[in-house]
Amino acid sequence: MVGALGWAGCGGDDGATRDVDDPVVPVTPVEDPRLPGTGADAGTGGTDAGTGGTDAGTGTDAGTGTDAGTGGTDAGTGGTDAGTGTDAGTVDPGEATYPMPSAPGWTFYGREQGGPRHVYGVTADEGGNIWVAGGEEGLFLLKKGEDRFKKFTMAEGLRPYGYMPDGSAPPGTPYLKVISVAGAWDGTVFVGYEGKPSGPGTAPCEGEYDVAENDRRPADASIYKSGDADRVSLRADGSLDVVHYDISSGPGVVPGYDRREKICNIWRIAYDKDPDPKKSSVWFGANHGFARGDAHYAGNPTCNGRLTCSGVEEHSHPAYSAFIYTNAARDKEAYGTDYAKYQVRDALLTDAYWGLAPLPNHDVWIGGANRSTKYYYGSNGNNFWAAQSLTEDAVNKWNRRDLWQDAVGEKEWPYARPEERTEDLVSGMAIVPAGDLANIKVWVSSFANGLVQLDAEGNVLRSLKNDLVAPHTASVAVDPLDNSAWAGAAWGGGISRVGGGVTKYSYSLFGTPLSNMRIPDIQVDRSGARRRMLVAFQGTAPKTGPVVPGAIGIYDGD
Repeated sequence: MVGALGWAGCGGDDGATRDVDDPVVPVTPVEDPRLPGTGADAGTGGTDAGTGGTDAGTGTDAGTGTDAGTGGTDAGTGGTDAGTGTDAGTVDPGEATYPMPSAPGWTFYGREQGGPRHVYGVTADEGGNIWVAGGEEGLFLLKKGEDRFKKFTMAEGLRPYGYMPDGSAPPGTPYLKVISVAGAWDGTVFVGYEGKPSGPGTAPCEGEYDVAENDRRPADASIYKSGDADRVSLRADGSLDVVHYDISSGPGVVPGYDRREKICNIWRIAYDKDPDPKKSSVWFGANHGFARGDAHYAGNPTCNGRLTCSGVEEHSHPAYSAFIYTNAARDKEAYGTDYAKYQVRDALLTDAYWGLAPLPNHDVWIGGANRSTKYYYGSNGNNFWAAQSLTEDAVNKWNRRDLWQDAVGEKEWPYARPEERTEDLVSGMAIVPAGDLANIKVWVSSFANGLVQLDAEGNVLRSLKNDLVAPHTASVAVDPLDNSAWAGAAWGGGISRVGGGVTKYSYSLFGTPLSNMRIPDIQVDRSGARRRMLVAFQGTAPKTGPVVPGAIGIYDGD
């Protein structure tokens, strides 16, 4: 369940001071220019040793989550439909075919309706349009009242990479992989991307800029500027209006950094609407940490990561120091011939923030692979940096929530060893609404540990694992019809619907192969008179045999 370790902490591997991660907040136009205290990443040995891995906070997808064979291209999927996206739907002869289930209250969409080969996320905007994260194939749209998806790629304006200082595109071959979606107003969706995979001589997108600097080689901008997020709106003529969120900090923003390029893989997105558009937010749960964006950001290609024009505040995380097992091959040079005896080293643990749940007052519950936090953004007058202090400062370790308790918690030296920890591996978060903030509850799903329900202060009220359809959960949503929690299995199972008891939607309803697929995302469409539950069935790519495409399930029953 444990993925690859991060390449570098926010402060690098040089034992920098605690304040190296604090952005230089400009006096204007920010109303409260206070620095966020001592909330920083460095000073703990440097390595950002999250447990997330590359695909789901749980390491690789064991053959079920790759986009094998798609190559990021659009060929072979039909013609272009005059600026309205590709009218996809031509089934690849190398793909397995199967009949969609037939069940009361359910409607299913797959390849025959133009859906993607792999389904990473599904959402609805306020107009009832369905948007789907289709991995390397791109972004898919099922317009309200239609029965076929349209596909959008970089050819239609998607921008899975940031800007160079002059506003140009990064040199090198771009990479497209849409992995998360969150619906906004009618015709608009926020789209999250995965960063470009590293190759020989390069580091992953989180560390490429810093590692290249340490190695005294040119950094590959097609890697360190890859990923991030877009706001995508559908124009009347069917074309796209795209605004990119370059989640980075430019020169002079963060002391000790020429440029900070840490956030790239956007695992989850949450749109937090306010009656005043200026106060509406979009939250990005990512590798290494999380960030906030202005939901109505106009875009600025030549901003170069300045806080006054980037539309982004980045980043924060409930990180803590612990021991990790070393990668002997990586540490051999550092430790010489005696490297084998160095089985553990100290590191800052932070990774894979898949849990995002905004509250009515604009605070946000945020969950990661190692720790979670209640981010007091709204409680501090919508001040990201004040909220950062309440998550990251040493005196606020109470707000680095350990939801599945470790045998040894956060402490000073000597730190907890790997065998003394139970990584939380949060995969999702969802709010159970109530008449007042004090009675709101939160469901939290885990790739390894099932489900817990928290009260408004973060105390565990209920815990479920072996009584679910499967103990490993990849997603969770709250059904507004009855406040039940829908939890999707990470593999092999289906859906557990938790109310007073547990209702299991599994093989008898979905059959094979859907009941064997990961359910990476469940969201709610509230646009109509009756809610619809939107379910992503990811699809599988076995090492041998044909790819089994995923599907989208829509439920409007009781």
